[in-house]
Amino acid sequence: MLILLDKINAQVWGAGLVSLILLTGLMYTIKLKAVQLHMLPDIISWIKSRPKEKRAAQLRTVSMALGTSMGTGNIIGVASALSLGGAGAVFWMWVSAFLGMAVVYAENKLSSVFSSVDAKGPLGYIKNGLGCPVIALFFAVMCIGAAFGMGGMVQVNSVTSAAGQQSGRIRLIIAALSFILIFSVISGGAGRIGSAAKALLPAAAAVYTLCCLAVLFMFREKLPEVTASVFKEAFSFRSAAGGAAGHALSVGIRRGIFSNEAGLGSSPLIHSSAEEQDTSIQSCFAMLEVFIDTIFCCTLTALTILCASPDGTAAGAFRLILGKYTGSTMTVILAVFSFCTVIGWYYCGETAFLYITKKDKSRLFPVVFAGIVSVGAVMSADTVWVLSDIFNGLMAFPNIAALLLLRKNVRKE
Repeated sequence: MLILLDKINAQVWGAGLVSLILLTGLMYTIKLKAVQLHMLPDIISWIKSRPKEKRAAQLRTVSMALGTSMGTGNIIGVASALSLGGAGAVFWMWVSAFLGMAVVYAENKLSSVFSSVDAKGPLGYIKNGLGCPVIALFFAVMCIGAAFGMGGMVQVNSVTSAAGQQSGRIRLIIAALSFILIFSVISGGAGRIGSAAKALLPAAAAVYTLCCLAVLFMFREKLPEVTASVFKEAFSFRSAAGGAAGHALSVGIRRGIFSNEAGLGSSPLIHSSAEEQDTSIQSCFAMLEVFIDTIFCCTLTALTILCASPDGTAAGAFRLILGKYTGSTMTVILAVFSFCTVIGWYYCGETAFLYITKKDKSRLFPVVFAGIVSVGAVMSADTVWVLSDIFNGLMAFPNIAALLLLRKNVRKE
C-alpha cells in the first residue's frame, strides 16, 4: 500500500506542480512590482494608526496563521533539506519564500474580493470567482484531508517521536492528553484558537530564537564561512540535485510548502477570520508570516545546524549549550509549535467542512478532529506523511489554477 501511495505522491508532486507554484510566484512578483519589498512600511503604518485592541486582534490572527505553518517543518524539515541539498539549499529556500510571499498576497486579495458567508478563502474565489462549485467542493475535501494529516496526525506523531517514547502505554497516554488539550481549544472556535496561539507561539519562538542565537554566538567565527557556502553551493551540482532540479527539488519544495504553505490556500482561510477585513493589510500580514516562518526561522535553524551540529540536527547543536536539558527543551518547543499548527489547521478543516455541509457550525467536527488527530501518537509515521503530502498537493492544484485564471482581479493598493 505504501509503495502505491509513494507512486501517487511522486506524480502529484512532480515537476509540473513544483514549476507551476514557482512560476505563479514569479508572475505575481512582476505583476505587483515586487510587492514583498513594500510589506514592512505598510504594516508599520497600519500599527501606528490603530488602537491597542485592534492591534491585539490582528496579533491573534497572525499568531493563528503562523501557528499553521510554524510546525515541525521549521526544525526537522530544514535538517532534511540540508541533508539533501547542502548549504546551498538555504538559498533556494529564500527564493521559494520570496516568491511565496507574492502568492499569499494574491491569495488574500482574491479572498477579499470573492469570499461570501458560506464560501471563504479559496472556496470563495473558486466558487464565486471561477464559477466552479464542483472544484471548490474538491478543494474542501482535500483541505479536510490535509487538516487531519499534515496539520494534525503528522504533528502529534512528530512530537511523540521527538520525545523518544516507544512504549505503547505511554503513547496511549500522550494520545489521550492530546485529545483533551486539542478539543479544549478548538471547541471554542476561532477566538479561542487565536488566543491560545497568541499566548503560546511567541513564547516558544522566542526561546527557540534565543537558543539559536546563543549557538551562533558561540560559533560566530564560522558564520562568514557558512554564509559564503550558502551562495557558493547554491548553484553546485549537489545543491541542484538536492534543492533545484528533479525529484529532490520536489521534496525540497514540499517541505518548503509544509513550512510556509504558500500556494495551498490555508493563509486566506485563516485571514478570513480577522476582525478587520482591510484587504491590503491582511495581504501584507500574510506576507510577513511567510517571511517570519521561512526567511527568519528556517534560516536560523539552517545556520545553527551548519555552524555547530555534529549530527545534522538542531538538537545536536543545542546540546552544546543546553547539555542534559536539550531533549526536554526541544520536546517542549516542538510540542508548542505542533500544537499551534494543529489548532490552526483545525480552523481550515472546519471551514471546509462547513462549506460542504452548508452549516454555520458543527458540534461533531471538533470531537472527530481531536480524536483522529490524537491517534497520530500511536501510528506509524510513513503512511501518514505520504497521504498528507498527497492531500497538500491536491489542494494546491485548484488553488494555483484559480490564482492564474483570476490574475486580473488582483491589484496592488
